[in-house]
Amino acid sequence: MKTTADKIISWSDIDQTMDAYRQKGEKIVFSNGCFDILHLGHIDYLEKSRQKGDRLVIGLNTDASVQKLKGPERPINNEYSRARMLAALAFVDNVILFGEQTPLKLIETVKPDILVKGNDYSVENIVGAPFVLENGGSVETVDLVDGFSTTNIIDKIKKFG
Repeated sequence: MKTTADKIISWSDIDQTMDAYRQKGEKIVFSNGCFDILHLGHIDYLEKSRQKGDRLVIGLNTDASVQKLKGPERPINNEYSRARMLAALAFVDNVILFGEQTPLKLIETVKPDILVKGNDYSVENIVGAPFVLENGGSVETVDLVDGFSTTNIIDKIKKFG
C-alpha cells in the first residue's frame, strides 16, 4: 500500500515519474514554495493549480534555502514535515525538495506543461517562465485568498504568545 511519503520523490526519480505521466497524455502542473505552516491560502492555491492539469508537482524549498529566503528563525517546520503535509493533500501528486536559490534547475528537469504561481507575481517575473514558454507550455497565475500568509500567522502567534 502506498503512503503519502511515496509521493515525495528524489531528483533521480523525476525523469521516470514525469515520463510515466506524459505517456498517459497527462498535463503536468508545477509550482513551488516554502509551505512552512500550511494554511487555507496554501490549500486554495494548490487546489486551483491542480485544476489546470492532470498532475500537480510541487517544488519544496529545503530548510537551508528557506533560511536564506526568510531568515534564521525559519522554517518553523522541517523539510520532511512540510513535504509530508503537502504529500498528504489529495490533489498533490509529487513533492520534490530543492536547495537552490530558485527552482529553475528543477523546472528544467520536470519540464512542466503548466507553471503556476500566485497572482502576487506577474508572468514576466516568474522564475522558469521563459523556459516553459519556449518549450510549448503555459505560465499562469491563480488568485490568492486575502489575509492568509505564514508570516501573518507567525506574527499573530508571537503577539499572543
